[in-house]
Amino acid sequence: MTEELGYQPDRRRPGRAAQTNRPGRFEAHDRVRIDDGWTCDAGDLPPLRTQTSVEKPRRVITRNTSPDISFDRSINPYRGCEHGCIYCFARPSHAWLGLSPGLDFETRLIARPEAPKVLRRELAARNYVPAPIAIGTNTDPYQPIEKEHRIMRGILTVLAEHNHPVTVVTKGSLIERDADILGEMGRKGLARVGISMTTLDARLSRAMEPRAPAPARRLKTIEKLADMGCPVRVMVAPVVPALTDHELEAILQAARDAGATAANWIMLRLPLEVAPLFREWLAETVPDRAARVMGRVRDLQRGKDYDPDWGKRMTGKGPFADLVAQRFAIATRRLGLAQRVKPLRTDLFKVPPKAGDQLSLF
Repeated sequence: MTEELGYQPDRRRPGRAAQTNRPGRFEAHDRVRIDDGWTCDAGDLPPLRTQTSVEKPRRVITRNTSPDISFDRSINPYRGCEHGCIYCFARPSHAWLGLSPGLDFETRLIARPEAPKVLRRELAARNYVPAPIAIGTNTDPYQPIEKEHRIMRGILTVLAEHNHPVTVVTKGSLIERDADILGEMGRKGLARVGISMTTLDARLSRAMEPRAPAPARRLKTIEKLADMGCPVRVMVAPVVPALTDHELEAILQAARDAGATAANWIMLRLPLEVAPLFREWLAETVPDRAARVMGRVRDLQRGKDYDPDWGKRMTGKGPFADLVAQRFAIATRRLGLAQRVKPLRTDLFKVPPKAGDQLSLF
């Protein structure tokens, strides 16, 4: 597939999922890696290293009005994601930065270390009305560079001081570092975490999600957070048709046994630049299943690689989508994961006084 498109894979990519670094949709020029006959061994070239730059945000709370998303505000501590999941629907966001949704998305990252300070200012605004802030809805807030930058630790500290509700979605086991804050907030009804599980097969996970923790490690993260008092939802996401869909019930069972109390699922989505990257990955990694996987994807997406229709983009359409939904409903009822989750509290929100503020006498 890569060769048909005129691209040659970049061989300097140990631990990376994307094969190529094709330009984003806004670039005027294409850059194509070709074999000019002067072949050199991949070992002669240095591997691609992660580069991190810093952004100073003016605002960190992003608003959305999407009718099929359950939250209206979110925070993204990072742009790009070193986990490098080949299926990541956030890859096209790198094109807005003039970078490639391919290897650039995995290797050229942007951190926002001043996010906690900016968040504190936004929460103190007179007209601010609290509602749960979602974190991890675009790129993973607990990707490896968080160990150095500790932006999430700062953000959670600010939210805890304000008794502000938060939901976090991650694959990263680094979230265990912040289990003390999340546990306390969870016991107050202020926090909930979603752990994303795509497969229980460690080898397949390493190929699809090369720098994310192994599935068994994520199950331990569920256990740790649950033990600390933070409610955990397992997110079977994405369900990759003809590749991981058969694991749906097993993932739910393993997560429930680890301490998860709720669950949801999302079908594979391949918007914009993600589709050709995913097709390249299939051709290289599971060539015997590539045609079957993409055939099933197009059955779900009305003959296309992706159909962005509101309300159906997360699940797909047709008999196979209905079958997965039915299997999920049966399994969650059987495992006790289908219970309605209580909304997070907003009535505890309070802006803490600053030095020099006049305190109330009552």
